[in-house]
Amino acid sequence: MDKLQAMATFVRVVQARSFSRAAQSLAMPRSSVTTVIKHLEAHLGTPLLRRSTRSLSLTDAGARYLAACQGILADIAAAESDVSATTHAPRGRVRVDMPGTIGRALVVPRLIEFEARYPDIEVVLGLSDRPADLIHEGIDCAIRSGTLADSTLVARRLGRLTWLTCASPKYLARFGEPDSVQALASHRIVNYVSNATGRPLDWRFQVDGEETAVALPSRYAVNETEAYLHCGLEGLGLIQLSEVAAAIYLRSGRLREVLPHTRCEPVPIAIVYPQARATAAVKTFVDWIIEITRAELAQ
Repeated sequence: MDKLQAMATFVRVVQARSFSRAAQSLAMPRSSVTTVIKHLEAHLGTPLLRRSTRSLSLTDAGARYLAACQGILADIAAAESDVSATTHAPRGRVRVDMPGTIGRALVVPRLIEFEARYPDIEVVLGLSDRPADLIHEGIDCAIRSGTLADSTLVARRLGRLTWLTCASPKYLARFGEPDSVQALASHRIVNYVSNATGRPLDWRFQVDGEETAVALPSRYAVNETEAYLHCGLEGLGLIQLSEVAAAIYLRSGRLREVLPHTRCEPVPIAIVYPQARATAAVKTFVDWIIEITRAELAQ
């Protein structure tokens, strides 16, 4: 049995959550993938996967073995990448996950510059408000804001995000401008629904020197930042979002900030990655992200 091939096949099955999809991505017959996993489990003397007609999950031994396999395979990739980098420009694929707002406002407009500097690095960019699982989804690095939950990831600081309360001139002409947090009770609110909890996020303000979270009733609620932003632009109600997302519309006058004196302290934003996936290509991309966001985010 080729142990490295077996490890790579096992990792792909877990990532794909399916023998069939793993076989397709590996250009192997499904029966061959099944045989590899059976031989691997026999060699280790323990089941790695729980199989049913509808799902595939890891046993406790499988979860431990997955982490070890990912570390070994990443170390091999990093060693090859580092050796290659001594004589060649960094190359390889980098899978990135980030909020759509950050990607559209700061990263996508600069990708042509990255390509010009690093033509041998392929970037697979995922833009989503849903926090991805870097390990299980095979993602190399991700941009995250707020307190980081996973302390096992390497985190490189990018800066801080300022959150604003905004409305369109159309809305303000019709309903007026709130002059206090208490006045929001008589205004139309658009809530943002967390993809992690399925519930609307509290609105956050600084009142009398203290930060406070307020749950506000709403007529509309959405779970995607771009749609949320457009609810504000269309005058459906007040919205609360990052300055990065609002900046272009504040400059054009399509949005106006309200209650500026109630802004909370900016929240930290960082780019994170598992140490085991830190190839030369990943490190290059991380350094580039830090470089291009330095001037755009509060420090």
